[in-house]
Amino acid sequence: MKTINNDIEKLRGVRELLITIDMVNGFVKEGKLAAPSIMRIVPRQIELLEEASKDDKTGIVFVRDSHPIDAVEFKTYGPHCIKGTKETEVIDELKKYEKMGITYFKNSTNLMYATFFYEDLIKFYKLERIRLMGCLSEVCVENGAIGLRTFFDQTNRDVEVCVHEDAIDTFDAPLHNADKVTNDALNMMQANGIKVLGKRR
Repeated sequence: MKTINNDIEKLRGVRELLITIDMVNGFVKEGKLAAPSIMRIVPRQIELLEEASKDDKTGIVFVRDSHPIDAVEFKTYGPHCIKGTKETEVIDELKKYEKMGITYFKNSTNLMYATFFYEDLIKFYKLERIRLMGCLSEVCVENGAIGLRTFFDQTNRDVEVCVHEDAIDTFDAPLHNADKVTNDALNMMQANGIKVLGKRR
């Protein structure tokens, strides 16, 4: 799959999307919500993106947090990934892959509400499967996966929604064990009809 970033016309006929969620500096490398431990899933993400970049039937999508300075979400999570800052940029290790696909910006924890994503999703008329990876497992990955599953159910489209177990992660903190939280999120996603691929390393 080769395309100019944000040119939806080049991706209309793909059968599969590989969506990378919030692998941005603000969740991985810098800022109050950054968790450097998330870097441990980047090698696997690169493997998956390399495969997708060589497959004409697979489209690459990146979804990035990008908030106005007065975002209501900050009441829940605190200020992060403010539009125009480096926190909103995809980490350097994945930037070359972002240039091969389409990027969407979101102001919530659910990719379904990213600007133009919903409208473009309708245009992928040959779509058979979506695969997700990224962070945070129990927030944006889980919300996005369930949002996609319910969208396809509502519109009566037989599109499989999957998540790569070995390519999602969240932060470690007291009372917030990343592996446990991720496993709980995976269980919730499975309970909502999402297929889990691979095994955590």
